[in-house]
Amino acid sequence: MNSPRICVFDYGFGNVRSAVRALEHVGADVQLTADRQVAEEAHGLVVPGVGAFAAVMEGLRAARGDQIIERRLAGGRPVLGICVGLQIMFDAGVEHGERSAGLAQWPGSVTPLDIPVSPNMGWAPVETPAHSVLFDGIAHEKFYFVHSYAAQEFPLADVDTAPLAPPIVTWAKAGNSEGPVRFVAAVENGPLAATQFHPEKSGDAGLALLRNWISTLGR
Repeated sequence: MNSPRICVFDYGFGNVRSAVRALEHVGADVQLTADRQVAEEAHGLVVPGVGAFAAVMEGLRAARGDQIIERRLAGGRPVLGICVGLQIMFDAGVEHGERSAGLAQWPGSVTPLDIPVSPNMGWAPVETPAHSVLFDGIAHEKFYFVHSYAAQEFPLADVDTAPLAPPIVTWAKAGNSEGPVRFVAAVENGPLAATQFHPEKSGDAGLALLRNWISTLGR
């Protein structure tokens, strides 16, 4: 597909300019907007997110982003979540003892990372399954993380999803070598994909991942 149309959903909670520039760099025709028609009709929808889980969900709902995402996924139209944009795809987020409902595309909760220094910030490798499309050719690269919360389990991995293909889950670790914490770094689940790290801030490896995602849009 030449110059796929990508909507970066602009609802006030993401590093949207960086995402737009990165997607444009890899050849996408990018529109930054919260317009419902544009978001629903684009070849791909990117949902960035930074800040608190509850606030991001409030902003997303105010812009009807929850409805847009649900509608796209029901029709098999690709969505890519980034950082908190991954976290909100789970059932819930737990921050400061308060539980907030997510989009419930995946079971499980996002919880605080029990690490010596928070946030978990910097470049780190990932543990990627061999059949990943997002990480094709870049499985041994490092990616840029900055977060204090994460999904530390993926219950759907233990569920029989036949006849649908099971989700492809990529993991990473935070903390020191004496007690690293394992968490979900990325998920590929049919039309829904998401990364805990920031591909738009991950240099050449992040750009390659975005190219890999774009390559799936015409399938």
